[in-house]
Amino acid sequence: MPYRGETEAPVGGKQVREAVAHCVAVLSGAPPQQWRERAGDLEWTCWETLEHLADDLLTYALRFGLAHPMGVPRVPLRLSSDRAEGPVNVIFGDETAGPDGLLTVVEACGGLLAAVVDSTAPDVLAPHVFGASDPEGFAAMGVVEVLVHTYDIAQGIQRDGNPPEHLSRQALARLFPDVAVTDSASSTLLWATGRVETPGRPRRTSWRWYGAPRRSR
Repeated sequence: MPYRGETEAPVGGKQVREAVAHCVAVLSGAPPQQWRERAGDLEWTCWETLEHLADDLLTYALRFGLAHPMGVPRVPLRLSSDRAEGPVNVIFGDETAGPDGLLTVVEACGGLLAAVVDSTAPDVLAPHVFGASDPEGFAAMGVVEVLVHTYDIAQGIQRDGNPPEHLSRQALARLFPDVAVTDSASSTLLWATGRVETPGRPRRTSWRWYGAPRRSR
C-alpha cells in the first residue's frame, strides 16, 4: 500500500482538544427538541450520536490506562443500549442536564484522551479492531470520530459542521495515507469516511482507517 503524508505534524492531545472545541462550538445552544432528529444518514438520533462520541473518546483513553494494553483485547465494561436501534455504549449522558450537559461529557472525555495520549510513551501499542496502534494513532482516531460525528449531528440540528482544514489534513495523513486529498482536506475526510461524494469519487459504502504506527509503514 502506498503511504503519503509522513512529514505531516504528529497528532496528539492538542489536536484532540481542538477537535472537541470545534464540536462544542458547532453544537452548543441548539434547541433540545432538535436532538431527537436523526444525525445525518445515521440510524441514531443526534443525542445518541453525541453519547457514542463521548463513549469513543473514553474507551480510547482507557486502553492506555493499563500497564500492558496489548494483553487485554477490551476493557470489560458493561455495554448497554437505550433502544434496539441505538448505539451500544458504556457511557450515557444525564438527560436532565440537556444537550449542553452532554457536550460537557464529551469535553471531559476528550480531555482525558488528550492527557493520556500525551503522557504515554510513543512506542506503546493498544489493540483496535483495525489493528494495534500507538498513542498518536488513537489521538487521530479520536479526532476523526469527533469531526465526522459533529458533521453528522450538525446535519440533524441544521448547522454547518464542516471539519476544520488543518485537523482534517493531519487526520488524513495519519489514518488514511492511501487517500489523496482533492478539493479540500475537509471534503476528502468526509468522503474517506463515507459521508459524501466528491467530484470523480462516488460515495463510499464501506471504509476503514490504518492505525499502524508511522515507523512500521
